[in-house]
Amino acid sequence: MQDFTQLQYELIGHVAVLSMNNAPVNALSRTLSDEITAALDYISEIPEVRAVVLTGLGKIFCAGADLKGRASVIKGPGDLPAHSRRTRECFHAIRECTKPVIVALNGPALGAGLAIAASADMLITSEKGCLALPEIDVGLLGGGSHAARLFPHSMLRRMMFTGYRVQADELYRLGVVLQVTTPEGLMPAALELANNIASKSPLSVGLAKQTLNAIEDMSLRDGYRYEQDMTAAIAKTEDAKEAQRAFLEKRAPVFVGR
Repeated sequence: MQDFTQLQYELIGHVAVLSMNNAPVNALSRTLSDEITAALDYISEIPEVRAVVLTGLGKIFCAGADLKGRASVIKGPGDLPAHSRRTRECFHAIRECTKPVIVALNGPALGAGLAIAASADMLITSEKGCLALPEIDVGLLGGGSHAARLFPHSMLRRMMFTGYRVQADELYRLGVVLQVTTPEGLMPAALELANNIASKSPLSVGLAKQTLNAIEDMSLRDGYRYEQDMTAAIAKTEDAKEAQRAFLEKRAPVFVGR
């Protein structure tokens, strides 16, 4: 994999830990956006990784779009559409990664940072984490479609219209995050969840994520039919047969990803 300048990559067992490292606030620069996309595209195609933890270094998860660097990226005709496309693809790379992505909120995730978090499969947060859409205060919009995956109608509009920050305890109450930890306990908790996922059949987990992504916008009838088709496909794999043998023999399964 290529060397990165604003993203740290570490492989711990079968878990890839991606840490955004664009001081001081991990703003989503062109470089960071491209590196997140490249890392997740790479991870999607290597069997060594079975789950991903995405977090930020320092006190901020991601403070949103890199407004200070905007002028150097958008200089003339065609630059804005290219920039918008690049940003979209960063979010899609998280959602479409073939491995489950767990976001570990070490601090605020604002604007584009919220969209990064909302593109993941699961979120946990430290007591310092929060989610917000502050664009209303800087003459911009964005992130509402991603926030709608996490928040109910009235809360979403409060966030969009006022910049309201949803703190960790409220995120847990709303079911947006799975767990609230101490700052020191965040990464151990994220790795525990990731390792649990990594212990399952990688083929089954991958098909499960593909299925959940596909059925999000389907009707109940079409969605469940799709799930049935995927279940039939999984049942034919060596991993499924191994899972059934292990269950009957009361032992831990040994998955091979086939």
